[in-house]
Amino acid sequence: MSEAGHLTAEQIVELSKRHTLYDWQAQSKVMPLPVQRAEGVYFYTTDGTRYLDFNSQLMGVNIGHGDKRVIDAIAKQGETLPYISPFMAYETRALLGQKLASLWPGEMEKSFLTLGGAEANENALRMAKAYTGRQKIMARYRSYHGATAQTIALTGDPRRWANESPPLPGIVRVLDPYHGTQRGFEDAGPALATLRETIELEGPDTIAAFILETVTGTNGILIPPEGYLQGVRDLCTEFGIVMIADEVMCGFGRTGEWFAVNHYDVVPDLMCTAKGLTSSYMPLGAVAISPAIAEHFQDNVFWGGLTYNSHPLSCAAALAAIKVMEDDDLVGNARRLGVSMRGHHEALAAKHPSVGRYRNIGLFGILELVKDRDTMEPLSPFNVQNETMQAINRALLDRGLFTMVRWNGIMTNPPLSITAEQLEDGFAIIDEVLELADVAMVT
Repeated sequence: MSEAGHLTAEQIVELSKRHTLYDWQAQSKVMPLPVQRAEGVYFYTTDGTRYLDFNSQLMGVNIGHGDKRVIDAIAKQGETLPYISPFMAYETRALLGQKLASLWPGEMEKSFLTLGGAEANENALRMAKAYTGRQKIMARYRSYHGATAQTIALTGDPRRWANESPPLPGIVRVLDPYHGTQRGFEDAGPALATLRETIELEGPDTIAAFILETVTGTNGILIPPEGYLQGVRDLCTEFGIVMIADEVMCGFGRTGEWFAVNHYDVVPDLMCTAKGLTSSYMPLGAVAISPAIAEHFQDNVFWGGLTYNSHPLSCAAALAAIKVMEDDDLVGNARRLGVSMRGHHEALAAKHPSVGRYRNIGLFGILELVKDRDTMEPLSPFNVQNETMQAINRALLDRGLFTMVRWNGIMTNPPLSITAEQLEDGFAIIDEVLELADVAMVT
C-alpha cells in the first residue's frame, strides 16, 4: 500500500473514486482533478499543471490559497487547544465573537458559531420559529440554502427535487425579481407586490421568517434591483416576520463590502455566514443575531447545537483570515477590481453575441450565454448542461482556468486577492473559449 505523498495521479483518482462518494453527481461520471497544492489564486495538479481559480473553489477561498498567516494560526491553536466542547469558553472564541460584533451590520453583537453555511441557516430558522412562535418559512425559487433536511427543502433550485419526498410542511415559496428570458423584469415593484400578496394570503401571523440570499449565488449571481431589499425589510417589519439574510457566499468582502446588505443600508434580523469567514481553510459558520432575538434567548433555551460548533481550530482560522482581509485591504480590492470586472464583461458582450447578460457586484460575477439575444433563449436550458456548455467547460480547463459552469452561466468569482493582471489573464481565456458559444448560436 502506498504512503501519503507517494501516490501517482492515477492512484489518487482511482482510490478516491473507489472508496469515497462524491457530492451531487452520479459516481460513474466523476472526473476529479488530482490536486497537489494551491497558492494565491492558483492550484496545481500532481503533474504540475497550473489552474487559475476563477471561482474561489466554491466561492469561499476569499483571501486566496495557502496563506501562511492563517495556516500558522491554525497550527498554533492546535498546539494548545485543538478541541474543546462548545459548552466551554476559551480565548480564541472570545476574541472571534468580539471581532465579529465589530463587523456585523447595525447593532448586532452576538453570534452563534456553527459548522458551516447550511447549519447557520438551519439554526437561524430555529431561532426565528422560537422567537416568533410561528412555523411557516418563506423562501425564493432561485435560491440555495444548504443540504441539510430543512435547508434543502427551502432551496428553490432543482437540487431540492430529489430530496423532498415527502416535502417538509410550512414552506411558502415566492418568485424572485428576475426572469431568465424577459428583459426589464428586474424591477422591485412587481416582486414586492407579489411578496406582500403572498404574505397576506398565507396569513402574516403564521409566517416566522423570510430567508433570502442577499445576492443569489449558484443560481446566477442575481443582484437585487434598487429598492427590493429595502422593501423586503419594510414588509418583514410591518408583519413581524424575521428577515434572514443568507450571506454564506456573498459575505466577507465578496461584493466589495464586508456584507452585501451594507450596499443597501439594510440590517436583517438574522444573518448567516460561512465560507469567507475562514476563507474555507477550516469549516465554520456563524449566525449574526439582532439584539431583540438575542434577548429572547436570555431566559428561553435555544434548542440547538452540535459537537463541533465553535471549534477552536476553526475560530483561529476565522480570526486570522479576517485579519488578512483587513491587513491586505481585500474588501477594497474587491470593490476596485469589481469595476475592472464590469469592464471585462462589457468587452466580452461587445465582441461575442453569445453573451446575453452579464453582471457583477465586486468580485461576484457571471456571464449568461444565449442562443438569441432577442429572445434571450439560454444556450443551455434550465437545469441542463448541454454538450456546448460541457465543451466550454473542458476548453476553459484545457487552457488552465477553473470556474463554475452551470447551465448557461460562466461564473467569474476569483479570490479577492487577485491582481488586475491575473484578472485580465482569466478573461483572456474566457474570450478565446467564447468562440465556441458564438458558433453554437447558429448551429
